[in-house]
Formats: sequence, structure tokens, C-alpha cells
Amino acid sequence: MNRIIWSFVFLIVCAPRELSAAVADHPNILLIITDDQGFGDIGINGNTVVETPAMDRLAREGIQHSSFCVSPVCTPTRASLMTGRYNYRTRAIDTFIGRAMMDPDEVTLAEILRDAGYETGIFGKWHLGDNYPLRATDQGFKESLVHRGGGLAQAAGNPNETYFDPELLHNGKPVASKGYCTDIFADAACQYIKSQMSKPWFTYLAFNAPHDPLQVPEESLKPYLAKIEEIQETSGPIPAAQAERIARIYAMVSHVDQAIGRILATLDETGVADNTIVLFLTDNGPAGPRFNVGLRGSKGTVYEGGIRAPLFVRWPAQLKPGLAPDPAAHIDLTPTILDACGVSPPSQTKFDGVSLLKCWRGKVESLPERTLFFQWHRGDVPQRYRAFAARESRYKLVQADGTREGIWNADTDAKFELFDLKADPAEKTNIAADHPEIVHRLKAAYDRWFDDVSATRGYDPPLILVGTDHESPTRLTRQDWRDSGGGWENHRVGEWRVRIVHAGNYEIRAEFPEKGEHNDLNLLIDGKEIPLTPTPNHPHIGTAIIPLGAGALALSASEGKSSDRRGASYLYVERQTAP
Repeated sequence: MNRIIWSFVFLIVCAPRELSAAVADHPNILLIITDDQGFGDIGINGNTVVETPAMDRLAREGIQHSSFCVSPVCTPTRASLMTGRYNYRTRAIDTFIGRAMMDPDEVTLAEILRDAGYETGIFGKWHLGDNYPLRATDQGFKESLVHRGGGLAQAAGNPNETYFDPELLHNGKPVASKGYCTDIFADAACQYIKSQMSKPWFTYLAFNAPHDPLQVPEESLKPYLAKIEEIQETSGPIPAAQAERIARIYAMVSHVDQAIGRILATLDETGVADNTIVLFLTDNGPAGPRFNVGLRGSKGTVYEGGIRAPLFVRWPAQLKPGLAPDPAAHIDLTPTILDACGVSPPSQTKFDGVSLLKCWRGKVESLPERTLFFQWHRGDVPQRYRAFAARESRYKLVQADGTREGIWNADTDAKFELFDLKADPAEKTNIAADHPEIVHRLKAAYDRWFDDVSATRGYDPPLILVGTDHESPTRLTRQDWRDSGGGWENHRVGEWRVRIVHAGNYEIRAEFPEKGEHNDLNLLIDGKEIPLTPTPNHPHIGTAIIPLGAGALALSASEGKSSDRRGASYLYVERQTAP
């Protein structure tokens, strides 16, 4: 594969010129989301240590939501963001091992805008499926530059991958890149925006920072290492190691902020800033304790610290700066963006969210009262009452227990709490015993919601389609295998659930971690064991050519003795000939 520097991937970068009528009639959309940045990791939200002038500028120049909520972890948020629907309807229920793939029949914001004449581009983190037909490029994005899986330096990527010079996927094809990931994605988005002057565009800029591992250029880190004492003062008594971790997070946030500053400058330079809706949000609460404006909990919890996110919306041509105090959520952004663009969704599309546009324009003071629902825990199938919240404008019912993998029993383990968020935004006082009628009402609303979303599709993972011209070979990683033990570590053996589209002879190549004895390399197809032939000079790679009929099947590969099996890191499947 030729090494490609991303700055030369785009064939045309147009100079700014007069806007066409199509662009003038329909706003551009720039949707920016960061990864694991908390509500309190922004200067304008009261953080006196982190420096975020670009984010602060967006807040001052646009609409600020004080009660905007997302899911406790990233994939569920992204599924709801792209569809306007609760993620439990989409099969994207968790972040890894086959639980982070969104059903391809879901209609995405990108698909709707593309079909309405918009140019669509994504840069950064997709995290809703790495294989056909689940990829961003299959789901409405005409231009796509993304990393695999849930993040760089994870199981979906290459061995020894870092945030520097990563291999990325450009329109589904691997390309090498140079530089730091945040800069690569931001610079690509800038070039894309400059090239889109004849049609309205939707640019989805999804940074993978400040997610672990906390890798950041040294020049961005040094100022925050010098602020360790300030960090310890603002975050409370914490060990030096924890303070250094927060310094790294703040450095990554500041680096993202500088990148956002370049994006905003690009909008100014190209003359499209006034008619571009810029939305900025984060995907969940902070990963780990740090300053978070007194909110309880962090990433992974359904307390406000885990689900409260900033949302800043700037549209100079249409919106006056101000506050939007009503509770809103990720499910609202797709219907709102379509409303602002004057684009109707397909008739069969049913949103869970509502348009916020009238609130943003000041035409209504509040939304009709409704209950918003948030739930997440590790596991293949969601369980009733496990780690959920039902939130109204004032009252919030919480059952926070059960986020980790393992046996959980609602009858013995559920602990229901009720909070008055207007009087107690920090969720310190449980008033459930004082208001059993409110607990009953919110619990009944949750029951109806859980039954409804669970009946949409069920929770079996979508099947990866193998043997098509859209993807050859199909590269399967531990990100998307199913594992009964709940992980992707080397000692586990998971299986990939796929559908062979065309019968034929298939070459299957399994790559195992280079460390190991590399004996007894085997492939399992629907439980039938087939030996793999080791590759000369590469004993950790085994291959086989096997006739496969069309249809669904489970693939797995392992090495080692039966009592000490280790799963493959990657499985490549490629159709060779007809049978």
C-alpha cells in the first residue's frame, strides 16, 4: 500500500468564492464532538485551569444549553446523535465486542442530508461499525476519514498504534497519515470545508481526544504539568499521579480547542460562517474524577456527572446568543438539524427526539413536559432497571447499580433514588421515600419505554456482510467479536457473526499476537474445527482456502492447546472464486 499523507488526499481544494444559491438557501452544518470531555472541562463552565478560548467563543456567540444530556458512554451517544432515536432501538448498546455496531437499516442524519443534496463528510471517530454495511461511508457519508473501532491504540487498530502517524481509513481504504490525530482530523475537515462551495455541506468532526491513552504533543503538555498544584486545588485532594493524568487530559482538550479555532477561522475565511450552524458537544461525562462543576458521578454512570454534556449552538444568521434551560438530549439533534435545514425525513422514520429550533429562536419559552431515558451497562442484552435514569425537567429517577458485567438481579440489587434537580442539581439528597407517587410514575414511564425500545429489533448484533465488492478483504477485529467472557484480551477466543453474500472459495487468514508459541492454529466455522497452515517466516499467521455457501455463520480462530486457547487479533476473509 502506498503511504499517503492526508493533506494530499483531497484532489481539489477550492479557494473561497461567492456562494451559490443552493448554499445560501440551506445552512451548512458543522457538528463537533469530543471524546470523554466532561461538562467541567471547559473554561466557560467554571474551569479555571483548562484553556478553551474557541469553545468559550462558541458558547458566548451562540445558544448554551444548561441541561443537555447524552448517554453514559460513547457508542450509545453516537447512535442517538446520528438517528434521533434511542440507541436501544439501533442495536448499538455498548462500546465493544460486537455491541457497538449500529443496524444498517437505521436511517442516519448523513443519509437524509445526502439525499437532500448535501455534501457529507466525517473526520475522526465513527464507532458504529468497521465493516460493510456498517461503516460511515455506507451510512451516508460521501467523504470519510476515520480511525477503526472505538479509538486509536485499541484492539481494532494495528499493533503498537499511537495517536501519532496512525493508519486511518479513507472511504473504507487504509491510508497512512502523518502528525497528531487531532490535527489530522481538524486539518482534513478544514480542507473539506474549503472544497465545498457549490453545495451545502454537513461536516461531522468527531475528535477521539481526550480519550485514553492520554497521548499529546509535548508542547501542549508542558504548560499543564506546570499547573499541577492548580489542578490539585480545583479537583480536591488528589495524588500527584492523578493530577498528572488530569494535566494530560487538559492538554488534550486545549489541543482540540486550538484545532476548533482553526476550523472557525476557516469558516470566516471562506465566507460561510454566518450561514453555518456550528454545534459543539461531548459524548459523555469525564473518564475519572476531576473538576465537574459539582455534578455527581462520571463517565459510565447515569448520574448528572455521567450524562450532562455541554451543547453550544452558533448560527449567526438566525440565532441570537442566549441560554436554553430546558432539558434536551442527543436524540433531539437530528430532528432539530433537519428542521433548520428545511429537510423532511423519510416518511417511515420515527424519531424519539424533538426539534429544538423554536426554543433556539425564542419562539417558545419551553418544550412540552416529557421524560428522557438513559441506560447503559456491560452485557449482550439490556436488563430492566439495570443502571438507568428517567429524567423530567424537575424530577429524576435513578437506579445506578449494575454497570459492570456480571449477574445482576433487579429484585435484590435495585436501589431506586429520586432527585429534585431544581433544588438539588448535585443529586445529594434522595427524596424517594417522601414522594412514592413520583417514583411510581417515573418507574411506570420507564417500563413502557423499555418495552418499546426492546421490541424494535431485539439485541442480536447486526451481521457483517462478507464476499461483496464493497469490502475485500473483510478485516475482522476483536472490536466486533462476541465473547462470552466479556472482553478482547489475548487469552480470550471470540467469534464473529457474519453473512456470506456470495458462495465461493474463500481465503481466510488469521493473525495472532506475535508473542506466543504459535502452535495448533485452528479455524472454527459454526463450531467445526479446521486446521490453518502457518505462513513461512510468520508462524503467528495461519491461512486456509475453504468453500463457503451463502448464509449466516460464526467464524472464530485460535491457537494453542484446548486448555489454553488464544484468539486471533485479526481475521481476513476474501472471496477467491465461485465454487
